[in-house]
Amino acid sequence: LSTIIGQQNKDATGKPLDTNMKKSIERLRTWDNRSQAYSSSDRNLRQALSEMDKLQDKLSLTNAVIEKAAYIYRKAIERKLVKGRSIHGLVAACIYAACRNTETPRTLDDVADGINIRRKDVARCYRLIFRELDLKIPVADPVKGVSRIASIAGLGEITKRKAIALLNKAKKIGIVAGKDPMGIAAAALYLACISSGGNKTQKEISIASGVTEVTIRNRCAGLKKLL
Repeated sequence: LSTIIGQQNKDATGKPLDTNMKKSIERLRTWDNRSQAYSSSDRNLRQALSEMDKLQDKLSLTNAVIEKAAYIYRKAIERKLVKGRSIHGLVAACIYAACRNTETPRTLDDVADGINIRRKDVARCYRLIFRELDLKIPVADPVKGVSRIASIAGLGEITKRKAIALLNKAKKIGIVAGKDPMGIAAAALYLACISSGGNKTQKEISIASGVTEVTIRNRCAGLKKLL
């Protein structure tokens, strides 16, 4: 059990402490406070790393992603961003940031479902760490998301090639900049599927990509003119 040194400078009988004893107690109190703070941060980090291990298995993430997520989480502890906030939310945000940093195609929905919290809670924590830690996230290439979505949806090589060609056109004229990479990849695959005579619905592409049907429709609007 932990012990906290009280704030009253009195002995067991209630008498005031002499000057030398007061100084000794103050030093002990300082070290005690540091120890309590360290223990709390240490426990928090251990729990966070445990949750990251679980997510690694659920989302099939590489060690590089987990190491990056752990690094970001440690920075969040240093900046005192974890106090009063959900460990699950911050873990999910760090995992998502690490995926973006390593260009690993995972959506906010993937991560939120993996840790069983709401998407908007992950998004809120992600915005927090992105802003407070000044994260440098490279612009993700939606082409890298095409193979993953196509594999899950059972789409063929011809459809994949058409989607990639469409995305390369879109990149040249700046349509993909600032857009969620999985959203634009899903839209490109859906349009490629239609143009090649495929029978996949928006809903099926939505499920395979983890992107909402509304997002797919919105992204399709910008890509259609390139067909």
